[in-house]
Amino acid sequence: MTHHTAEHRDPAMNECIDNCTRCHAICLETINYCLGQGGRHAEPQHIALMSVCADICATSADAMLRGAAVHTATCGACAEVCRQCAESCARMGDDAEMQRCVDICRRCADSCQRMAG
Repeated sequence: MTHHTAEHRDPAMNECIDNCTRCHAICLETINYCLGQGGRHAEPQHIALMSVCADICATSADAMLRGAAVHTATCGACAEVCRQCAESCARMGDDAEMQRCVDICRRCADSCQRMAG
């Protein structure tokens, strides 16, 4: 089954596409923030995880937008990466910018898990 427009897709898939798209953008913005903060915010593993999170979110959104059946695999991977990214960002402490990333990563992980089946 192909899904050419939002009107023809399941509402849960549209929500997941939106969450993936937002998570991609917020992870990229948060990388810039973390690099500016320096210290543990800029640790290579943390930056790498946020970069991979942004990438897998974009890939998952693209797979769903294309109507590719393989979206279940990309969404499964995306859910796991988003969960790990949320944990990494949460470890940075009580910081509004980091909390914004935690929140969208968790929301994206939940919706991607539903899409993964």
